[in-house]
Amino acid sequence: MKIIRESTPLEDGFRMPAEYERHQGCIMIFPERRDSWQYGGYAARKAFVQVAEAIAESEEVTVCVSGDLYDSARALLPPEVRVVEMSSNDAWARDYAPTFVKNSQGEVRGVDWGFNAWGGLWDGLYFPWDKDSRMARKLCDLMGKDVYDKRDFILEGGSIHVDGEGTCMVTESCLLSGGRNPALSREEIEEVLRAYLNVSKMLWLPWGIYNDETNGHIDNICAFTSPGHVVLAWTEEEGDVQYAMSRACLEYLEQALDARGRRLKVHRLPLPRPVTVTEEECRGLDPCWDQPSRRPGERLAASYVNFYIANGSIVMPGFGDPADREAREILQGLFPERKVVQIPARDIRMGGENIHCITQQVPM
Repeated sequence: MKIIRESTPLEDGFRMPAEYERHQGCIMIFPERRDSWQYGGYAARKAFVQVAEAIAESEEVTVCVSGDLYDSARALLPPEVRVVEMSSNDAWARDYAPTFVKNSQGEVRGVDWGFNAWGGLWDGLYFPWDKDSRMARKLCDLMGKDVYDKRDFILEGGSIHVDGEGTCMVTESCLLSGGRNPALSREEIEEVLRAYLNVSKMLWLPWGIYNDETNGHIDNICAFTSPGHVVLAWTEEEGDVQYAMSRACLEYLEQALDARGRRLKVHRLPLPRPVTVTEEECRGLDPCWDQPSRRPGERLAASYVNFYIANGSIVMPGFGDPADREAREILQGLFPERKVVQIPARDIRMGGENIHCITQQVPM
């Protein structure tokens, strides 16, 4: 593995592919952190296994796991899933596994961004994050892929979404937050993303999902489903705090053009009814430092947009809500050649995010 510091993906002719392009495989990390995953993470692991099984039907899956849980993970996961011992602080592969870029000859490289647990000492979610911040480089070494060193720029994979044709979507609430790159202007942040993702057009949505602990990752509010098409998390409840946030995003998207000059087609994906934390769930969580990890009645940032696009399927969350079926049917209509698999995801959502956030694709 070569660590590249002298050039950028743009200069070398590499770009970040869209998630709906073909994958070699997918990276996941087994959950065990007791202040993230209730009751020792047993229920969350079962959900992770379901996600891994669904993805493994059409692409390779690699699951990273601590030494303490290796035997358990190997026993729970199907034999076609590769299990690798690798230390981490938590289980969010989307945010600190590499962002992969490829060139026209099919060569794939990784980008190693800086990671500080979604805000560092400003408003980050845990400390330390030292093991997480080394995972991108370790994974590139494991997979035999060269890696661009961009550790001086804080970015999570869940905060970017690309169409593979030069357009990148982000949210202002996340990328302009005080805990990431406060010394950089919006224009300077754009310059970095243009150079390392090889995009020519940036779309800045104002908000993510209400109460999203990541400051509003794009992958929970809006996602590309094909060139020129996006899904947007939506509610018709005007009294809901999310309504104004989704409305502002819709108004922005309806006047936006992508890198090819196309006006975007916005497909509204309904949100479930508010998902709140129960007292029983809180009792199963260790405190983070000396503070409760969750509080009864706390609203979770549940969204169907947080799905993973596998080669042969769409793996999406379900919440036991009447909107589950409608959201599933909308996604099936947008991805007619893929099978939509809906997995009960409350136990994943309790940890902080959802199915897209626990996965990271490796392009082919």
